[in-house]
Amino acid sequence: MHPKAILIAAVLLAAAPVAFAQTLAPRDVPARSLPVPTDVSPQLQQLIAAPLRTGWNTPPTTPEGWKQYAESIRAAAVPNVHAMQERLQVKVEPGVIDGVRIYTVTPKTIPAANRGRLLLQIHGGCYVLNPAEAALPEAMLIAAIGGFKVIAVDYRMPPEAYFPAALDDSMTVYKAALKKTEAKRIGFIGTSAGGALVLEMALKAKQDHLPMPGAIASGTPMSDATKTGDSFQTNAMVDNVLVSPDGFCDAAAAFYANGHDMHDPLISPVYGDMHGFPPTILTTGTRDLLLSNTVRVHRKLRNLGIDASLQVYEGQSHAYFGRDDRIPEVREAYTEIAGFLASHLKK
Repeated sequence: MHPKAILIAAVLLAAAPVAFAQTLAPRDVPARSLPVPTDVSPQLQQLIAAPLRTGWNTPPTTPEGWKQYAESIRAAAVPNVHAMQERLQVKVEPGVIDGVRIYTVTPKTIPAANRGRLLLQIHGGCYVLNPAEAALPEAMLIAAIGGFKVIAVDYRMPPEAYFPAALDDSMTVYKAALKKTEAKRIGFIGTSAGGALVLEMALKAKQDHLPMPGAIASGTPMSDATKTGDSFQTNAMVDNVLVSPDGFCDAAAAFYANGHDMHDPLISPVYGDMHGFPPTILTTGTRDLLLSNTVRVHRKLRNLGIDASLQVYEGQSHAYFGRDDRIPEVREAYTEIAGFLASHLKK
């Protein structure tokens, strides 16, 4: 090589690391008004047009405050849960499995193909909300629409118990289920914190040398509690449920973690080793603050060669797809989820 060419190459190589080390400028976006999409159902339009969640930036600051907040949500949810149960015609029975509170949700009719199958549903609520009956909408939806028997886990939450209580309780129920049902006939389903917990359960099953479930349905998972991900910025103040990466859900997750490292895969499962995971379906929306959390899990699974499906719904903020059975998009989402589970769980 000509000496001058060698000199130029050396200069370019020396300069390259400096260029990459420079701070990349953020993109400044002007204030804008977002119209309600017209290509979704009228029922969903009403949700999209709703104001930001009350109290999104004023979370409780004491253990007793969080407990009272969770109880107020439970009390407010009870009439709606009972009405949904009536519409969906599912049977709900409270119980206890090895010391863990549960609800068994049974549809009016179970197809022959599903009679040997079982779903474990792990509720959302940022690890501290939606106790007792407030946890049931998702379990009732997948039971009725999919024709599955479902065990909904009413795991302990702060201030009753902190990390890893939610995961421990969920795993206790899974271990009990394995005594009666083959793992490949068991599916996990959860949304938000529940969406993270079903991924954490798979990670913990690997750690504990337990068999993997047959399939997982993870809705808009809190898969990265460190607030890493593009949509934490792009959908801030757009998502009218979670609203902000620094809002009530961030405070709730920190309350649950109780000082534990948020990068731990059993809190932020996107950082875990997902080799060997079962087929997984992930659900989110275009306005969801956790859109990136969901997308990143999907890409991680796909890059590992795992059968993973991603459904993203127009205009939806966090977990809209599990709100109300009278919203067409809710039935659409759970029909997709039920079909995915049915196609992968062993008969």
